[in-house]
Amino acid sequence: MDNRGSMMDDHDIDSIYSEKALRDRVIDVLDEIRPAIQMDGGDVELVDVVDGVVQVRLLGACRGCPMSQATLSSGIEDVIKRKVPEVIRVEAVP
Repeated sequence: MDNRGSMMDDHDIDSIYSEKALRDRVIDVLDEIRPAIQMDGGDVELVDVVDGVVQVRLLGACRGCPMSQATLSSGIEDVIKRKVPEVIRVEAVP
């Protein structure tokens, strides 16, 4: 049953599994690029993936860095979108 008290159908189950698979693929990409971010004293963590939008939190030296938006768009977002084409955009959340 879902949170509305009704039975979930095959589409709901497929959607849950595809979101998990998408999330897992995004985590894999973040794990690949994390060492480069950490070399500059920063880090990134996945907050959520909702309808193709990846939400990340920039940590360490990335917080408040004037180059963090460039790192997000030209680095993190470009790599994620190239390796996980279902991703529409990547956004930083506090």
